[in-house]
Amino acid sequence: MKKFRTIKFTFIALLAVVFMSGFANYQDKEEDKIQAAITVMDEMDEMKETIPSELLSLSQGIIIVPKMINAGMVIGGKRGKGIALVKDANGKWSDPVFVTITGGSFGAQIGVQAVDLVLVFKNRKSLTSIGKGSFTLGGDLSVAAGPLGRSSSANTDYKLEAEVYSYSRSKGLFAGITLNGASLAIDSKANTAFYNKPVEASAIFAKSNSSSAQVNELKQLLEKY
Repeated sequence: MKKFRTIKFTFIALLAVVFMSGFANYQDKEEDKIQAAITVMDEMDEMKETIPSELLSLSQGIIIVPKMINAGMVIGGKRGKGIALVKDANGKWSDPVFVTITGGSFGAQIGVQAVDLVLVFKNRKSLTSIGKGSFTLGGDLSVAAGPLGRSSSANTDYKLEAEVYSYSRSKGLFAGITLNGASLAIDSKANTAFYNKPVEASAIFAKSNSSSAQVNELKQLLEKY
């Protein structure tokens, strides 16, 4: 009986080690996503035509999806994982919430490409409400292709008639992409892995105290805009 208990304890201990190892690997993946988001914003900032700094300064939220897969053969599909941040009343960026984007479209398209996607939100509430369920771009939220330029005098619609402005980049160039019908949702598993516990998106959006070096680097980069 004692031998059986020893074997049982050893088995449980091994399971715990395997679980924690897998959990750590999953967390590393989330940190990789944040690092990829930093790279996206860094490289966009170096482009001649990029997201106008004034538009970002007026925005209250952002989603960054590195290497979203955009594929199609007449009927297209999209799938990507990224991060979302919102500003508080003092203009300080929140900790990141992990999100997914999925959807389809119809039209003349063929092939597969990976695009870096950035969505700039006019209102904080439009993004924080995503925690209550998935949202459909072009349905629940109006989306428009974002204007390009560096200065405040760039041809930017500062009336912000759309709720979301989209930017997509492929092979170093801005590329047109149809987002109507794509669904945004919270990636609960990724949030649990990164924050080491189940946590609501609303609670993450309300905080800005992450000790992650990558998170702080991303916030500083966004503030630089």
